[in-house]
Amino acid sequence: MSALNQIHFALVFVALLGSGLIAGVFFAFSAFVMKALVRLPPAEGIATMQSINITVLNRWFLGVFLGTGVVCVLLLFWSLILWDQEGSVHLIMGCAFYLVGCVMVTGIFNVPKNEEIAKVSPLTAESEQLWHSYVDKWTSWNHVRTGASLLAAACFGLSL
Repeated sequence: MSALNQIHFALVFVALLGSGLIAGVFFAFSAFVMKALVRLPPAEGIATMQSINITVLNRWFLGVFLGTGVVCVLLLFWSLILWDQEGSVHLIMGCAFYLVGCVMVTGIFNVPKNEEIAKVSPLTAESEQLWHSYVDKWTSWNHVRTGASLLAAACFGLSL
């Protein structure tokens, strides 16, 4: 295996692991975290989600989330340049699923909802209505991120 092929394999493997790990994080929120938060009184659910949204901004999560995005951009260019290589279609699909369905959805839908809930005082009268709207919309877009990240991981695996 040439050095270039080894680098390619390593990048795809990192993208596979990163997108799979992110899919697992998002799956946890879709499968049980948000359901548990909804069972709390709205003020507690809001306060807990506000805390989660602060603590998620750490080097471990952001390193994997954004690092996988950077690797996807590199692999996307690589695949477009070497279009005729075996696995290129799956690689492009994996990059698209991650960059669009995960990174873009997060930036366009989930982050603005997080910023909205960050400004809410959990003890106000309108906070309960806002909380239920937040949970419905945020969780729906989280399902999209979960599926996209999982599909990205599958595509990266198929490209190897």
